[in-house]
Amino acid sequence: MQRRQGRVNAGLLLLLYQISQVGLQNIPSVTLAVLVLNIFFFLNPVRPLHEVCISVNEGFYRQNWQRLLLSPVHHADDWHLYYNMISMLWKGIMLERKLKSVWFAYIIAVFSVLIGVVYMALEFMLVKILNDPSYEMNCAVGFSGVLFALKVLNNHYNPGRVSSVLGLQISSKYACWVELVAIHLISPGTSFAGHLAGILVGLMYTMGPLKKIMKACCFNYKPEPFNNSCAGLGFGHLIYDCAIKLIMDVVFVQ
Repeated sequence: MQRRQGRVNAGLLLLLYQISQVGLQNIPSVTLAVLVLNIFFFLNPVRPLHEVCISVNEGFYRQNWQRLLLSPVHHADDWHLYYNMISMLWKGIMLERKLKSVWFAYIIAVFSVLIGVVYMALEFMLVKILNDPSYEMNCAVGFSGVLFALKVLNNHYNPGRVSSVLGLQISSKYACWVELVAIHLISPGTSFAGHLAGILVGLMYTMGPLKKIMKACCFNYKPEPFNNSCAGLGFGHLIYDCAIKLIMDVVFVQ
């Protein structure tokens, strides 16, 4: 299935231009892989958006767990892809160099799944609190939840910075919360719960038990001295094993 045949995807072209300006040699391996993966699925979606988006109804009640994997890498349009991938480009460059490629890939894999789980939990809470079953049908796609989580990590590892949000200078400590509200006010169609889920998962990693759980699932991994190369020995097996272990422990264990 080809995406919007006959239409010029200005957002995609601008994204490719921005990537070329940075230079492929300057983009760490995992960050580049995430960009390529999202662009690939934009051009060649696995299924229509309504069949890959994540919701309480589809993910929980119908137990269509594949959507936890598919929803983050599909985007509504070229500008949705552009803004998410530009954000991923800069966050990835900063975080991957600090955390090293293997651990950063592990974080991306775990966050992508866990944010979908937290998103469904938030929507389910809204159903119960507001007594409104329509929240069970709210279906979300896109990588922005992961980006909010990465922003929490970036602020954690680079404290004391100041971010500009709508022209206001905000301490990086609070910037993600201000952006959460600002984006929802500017673009009401965005998923507030999806973005909030990203922030909560980021906080679970920086202030909660998630980082320890991830390390426990990969007890033989030591982030600091590990080679910062995607081609390092055992990279594929390590990421696969760690992700599967954590998903089984956190997501599917009742």
